[in-house]
Amino acid sequence: MKFSKEIKVGILTVAAIALFIFGYSFLKGSNLLEDNRVYYAIYDNVEGLTKSAPVTVNGLKVGNIDDIKFLDSNGRLIVKFHVNGDFAFSKESTASVYSTSLIGGKALAIIPNFESTAPLAKSGDTLKAKLDKGLQGEVMDQFIPLKDKIEHMVVSADSVLVAVNKTLTPQTRNSIASSIKELNNTLIEFKTLSRNANSMLADNQESIGRTIKNLDTTTENFAKISDTLAQVQIAGTVKKLESTIGKFNDVLDKVNNGEGSLGKLMTDDELYTNLTRATDQAADLLQDMKLNPKRYVHFSVFGKKGKEYNEPEDPNK
Repeated sequence: MKFSKEIKVGILTVAAIALFIFGYSFLKGSNLLEDNRVYYAIYDNVEGLTKSAPVTVNGLKVGNIDDIKFLDSNGRLIVKFHVNGDFAFSKESTASVYSTSLIGGKALAIIPNFESTAPLAKSGDTLKAKLDKGLQGEVMDQFIPLKDKIEHMVVSADSVLVAVNKTLTPQTRNSIASSIKELNNTLIEFKTLSRNANSMLADNQESIGRTIKNLDTTTENFAKISDTLAQVQIAGTVKKLESTIGKFNDVLDKVNNGEGSLGKLMTDDELYTNLTRATDQAADLLQDMKLNPKRYVHFSVFGKKGKEYNEPEDPNK
């Protein structure tokens, strides 16, 4: 059977158109030879999600985004996507938009709800929508507080620099330079002093060695003396000292109780009074003997009888 040229051209044209449609759909992620299920999800913001973006379940690509358009005048967006294969999930499953990389690629993940008792989702159903910050969102959440701290630090550093500039007048700069110069001179002197000390230690190393040796000998002798003192019968000496103190306490007790001569003298007021009176009388007697010796002593060189003593009219004279 022969075909005319017009029929052949028509067949080739139809085949080319079909091939173009199939290729275009394939490039968009839709396979016309498979039975695809179409679902919808409504978002306030799709975070840069685009057509032909992948649709995944547990990280496995199962479809693509077919279309994204505005739903109403409030700016809400409705996302149309299809899922290939026979994987089933309930109507309570969630369609979550997430970042696929740090450079901003977006995809849609279906998060199945296996614990739900709701019926399975059918083609044309609308799933719950969710925005997942993903890795990029977490990085931004961590970076924003850090950015605020950096900005605050920069502002503080700028304030410090302004204050330093106000403080560092030409006179202050000269003072700081002078202080640094003096500090440098001090370090040089300290270095010289350290060098001299090292030289002195090197020159007197032998003398220092002898001194340390003598110190060791003195320490050994002191240790021997300590051992000798440790061997002395200190306990016996302490015991004798306690006995002596005890006897002395007994004597004090007897004196307080009025026993013995010292005790009576300490406690007998009458004895004390008599002794005081006798002392006063003895002093008066000595004074009278000094003033009137003739009253008590009579002597004569030639045996002449002494004259009788006549008391003066004024005894005080």
